[in-house]
Amino acid sequence: MTFREFWQPLTTIYPEDEARWIGRFVFEEKYALTHADLLMGKETDIEEGELRELQQRLLTGEPVQYVLGEAPFGDRLFKVSPAVLIPRPETLWLCQGIDHQPSTLHHPPSTILDIGTGSGCIAVTIALNAPATHVTAWDISDEALAIARANAERLQADVTFEQQDALNPPDDTRRWDVIVSNPPYICEQEKAAMEHNVLDFEPHLALFVPNDDPLRFYRAIGKYAVKALRPAGRLYFEINPLYAEELSEMLQAQGFDEVRICQDDNQKDRYIVAWKQRNQ
Repeated sequence: MTFREFWQPLTTIYPEDEARWIGRFVFEEKYALTHADLLMGKETDIEEGELRELQQRLLTGEPVQYVLGEAPFGDRLFKVSPAVLIPRPETLWLCQGIDHQPSTLHHPPSTILDIGTGSGCIAVTIALNAPATHVTAWDISDEALAIARANAERLQADVTFEQQDALNPPDDTRRWDVIVSNPPYICEQEKAAMEHNVLDFEPHLALFVPNDDPLRFYRAIGKYAVKALRPAGRLYFEINPLYAEELSEMLQAQGFDEVRICQDDNQKDRYIVAWKQRNQ
């Protein structure tokens, strides 16, 4: 089977550019074939039955990241399974924001908590980018924590993992310099506009919130953070742009000193950072 014969049928469910990218990802990551290798026809050395099996799974809409069991995040590959969300490039903005956001602390953050870690992509990335920082990651799912621990071990990141329900956090006071979270934030009513490969394969527990309570996780985490952060500590959230202003107002009402909505390169509201007062 040629490279083109592999990806061309995928255009029945994906745009052509995406179908070609999926094909490249399979051949590069699973078979270590470069673009030059594909131009020389080296993919025809692969057993066709194996390629047909991969192709058939992809034609059901199963994400290529689940088919291969790994997904890129920044310049690293993370192990994934249907127990965790597939890391998105957009989430890198959270990690970059923590790295580059001007700090009101007198020293670099030494303790960082990632709430709802999933694959561990945020916690592991932060730990590797700032090795002097102690990073802790929470998740309610045993399966997710197993994936996250495997990623930390494989990438040699020093992260402490704990099973914890974000909606029922402990009664901590002044424990963290930074708290970061990419919580569930998609309302049930938004399902109609979503791609079926997300709806059919990715964990709904990590995606959806009730229509009548879109800020459910933000509220619980914000309430915890305003006590658990040290003075001048920071809270970072990936956000649903539909509720950015409402979330900002809620965080201010909870007692955060300053709340800033941050945009990505496409001028889309991507995350929020909130500062705790120095004297809290």
